[in-house]
Amino acid sequence: MAVVAALALSWVVLLSVLVLFRPRGMSVAEAKRVVPDVARLLRDLAKDATLPPSVRRRISFGLVYLALPIDLVPDFIPIIGYADDVIVVGIVLRSVIRRAGANALDRHWGGTPEGLRLVKRLAHVT
Repeated sequence: MAVVAALALSWVVLLSVLVLFRPRGMSVAEAKRVVPDVARLLRDLAKDATLPPSVRRRISFGLVYLALPIDLVPDFIPIIGYADDVIVVGIVLRSVIRRAGANALDRHWGGTPEGLRLVKRLAHVT
């Protein structure tokens, strides 16, 4: 019983942390528009040998999390099932962009200027 209670408490704590650190200031419609550009950005950042190895590790962490069949919130739960995936991707993206820097973001961004402003707002970089 104690093990089940500890696991349940751990799950609640992890879920709370994800909610507290979720990206703010981005609507779902805006996010959908920049997804292809962000995917290209992450690919290009991962290939850039001038960036620190920690950038590639952070990108790898995000990909591994998305590939794992075990989620904090099971995907079969309507509406919130994919919420943990979206939040983790947002946190990883913010971390990667902050570590790579605004110059690397500007250099590798292939999307629209509005999309770049949105991603910079998400990552809190100028």
